[in-house]
Amino acid sequence: MEIKINSTTLSLIRGDITQEETEAIVNAANSRLAGGGGVDGAIHRAGGPKIMEECRKIGGCPTGSAIITAGGNLKARYVIHTVGPVYRDGKNREAGLLSSAYKKSLELAVSKGIKSIAFPSISTGAYGYPINEASEIALKTVIDFIKTEVGAQAAPLQLVRFVLFSDKDLKVYEESLKEITGKP
Repeated sequence: MEIKINSTTLSLIRGDITQEETEAIVNAANSRLAGGGGVDGAIHRAGGPKIMEECRKIGGCPTGSAIITAGGNLKARYVIHTVGPVYRDGKNREAGLLSSAYKKSLELAVSKGIKSIAFPSISTGAYGYPINEASEIALKTVIDFIKTEVGAQAAPLQLVRFVLFSDKDLKVYEESLKEITGKP
């Protein structure tokens, strides 16, 4: 599924984020940047040791923030590591922190002149964020950013893609996007 917002394409696909050929992919990292399971582990395995070397030099990343490293052996030139919140009960600033993780990743991409970026569904795996809520926050944050920030840039983001791990996750994101945009 794909929509156009100003000059930016927002795309939803099912796939493997480690195979993306966008300029940057986003890693759902932990605050220690220590690698791990899920998306984080897959990116570090596919990207090789260079990514971890850079992460060690940086040291850490607070929840809701983002840092950037080279892509190592990945097709993507860069990896933007962002830390989403662990979901507790939805009353511990989780929504704001999740939104911030997406926004800080986009700000970093734009500041580096990156024109294409691929996101996983941040915090919905081991961190337990309900995907229905997370997809709505992710998509609203990205759409708002594109509408307000990207148009003002000299070299705007041309593609923001969500790469979902399963057909089920893709369907949730598609339903959220339809709801947000009011498009069938």
